[in-house]
Amino acid sequence: MNQPIRIFMVDESTTRTIAYAIFGISFAVMIYFIAKQAAQNRKSAIIDNAPKIAGSDIISGGAKNPQQFDDPDDDALDEMAKLLDEDDD
Repeated sequence: MNQPIRIFMVDESTTRTIAYAIFGISFAVMIYFIAKQAAQNRKSAIIDNAPKIAGSDIISGGAKNPQQFDDPDDDALDEMAKLLDEDDD
């Protein structure tokens, strides 16, 4: 009389089998997404760390503002004099 009311009569081994199947499918899906992300990360790392080929990069090689070198200020002239050992002080 104190038996719980069951809508579905399922054996305990069947419940365990269903649970293992759900866990197995979840594990397989998780492994798939991890492997997919690892492959994407590996591909990205290979591209980022690939050796640089001469001429394939975009470098202008010029100064951004070459006019700044036309008229050096007093500090720059003093520093050049120190470097050339022409300091008159």
